[in-house]
This record gives sequence, structure tokens and C-alpha cells, in this order.
Amino acid sequence: MTASNASATSGPSSELVTSAGGAPLHRVSILLYSDDVTTRDAVRAAVGRRPAKDVEVTRWHECATADAVISSVEADRYDILVLDGEAAKVGGLGLTRQLKNEIYDCPPVIVLTGRPQDSWLAAWSMADLAVPHPLDPIALTSAVATLARAAVPTA
Repeated sequence: MTASNASATSGPSSELVTSAGGAPLHRVSILLYSDDVTTRDAVRAAVGRRPAKDVEVTRWHECATADAVISSVEADRYDILVLDGEAAKVGGLGLTRQLKNEIYDCPPVIVLTGRPQDSWLAAWSMADLAVPHPLDPIALTSAVATLARAAVPTA
């Protein structure tokens, strides 16, 4: 079993600052898991640095194995986790369920499912949102922006 996220002494890294126009700007860090480098590249390209006018991605951390994800989530704090449900050996759906059950105050999770009909698996895994393959950049940026806006800001 994994330990709680108590080793991460700082709170969530999401920041809520005011942009030049006076609107709140949500800054988030994202952990991205997939065993396929092309999937990781596609997610980063789709989300980009500014998935929405009021959301900025300040940091990406990529993992290719489930063990690396668990170690990273235990050691550091991320605002959003994006896990590939189609990853080999340990899929993102089972990994999501494990993280939600074992990590205290687990960050919100977006799972990438194999098809739209797999939304019931995303619900079983306790994922916050699901985006099906083939990846739709609009759906993916919308999911990241939704979770970034829902985060409790640290001021």
C-alpha cells in the first residue's frame, strides 16, 4: 500500500492570481501518465500552456510507469492528474482507483478512456472526468479548465 501524501508539506500548487484584465488566473501543475510517448505528446499539445483564458499550466510531469506515478504523487503535489486508461501493464483506470483509495487528498483525475462507452469504467475508477480516445483537444482543454477552476486556491 502507498503512504499518504503527508510528505508534501506545501498545499496544492494551484495559484489564483489576477490577470491584467482583472479576471482570476488559475495556475496548475499536471502529472501525465501514459506508457506511450505519442499519447503524452498529444495530450501536452492539445492542452498547451493556456487551456483557457483563465487557466495556465505552469508545470508538466510525465510518467511512463504506474510506480513512477505513485512515487511522484506521494513525493510532490499536483493539481491535476491525467492518466491513460489504455496504458499497458497498469492502466490508468485501475491506477486512478488505487490512488483515490490510498492517497489522502488525492488530486482530481482525468482518465483517457478507450472509447466513449467506457464512461462507466471511469465512474468505477472514481475519476473526476473522462475524455475518450481519439483525443479531442476541445474536450481535453475543457476538462483541464473545469478541474483547475474547481480547485481551492492557495493565497
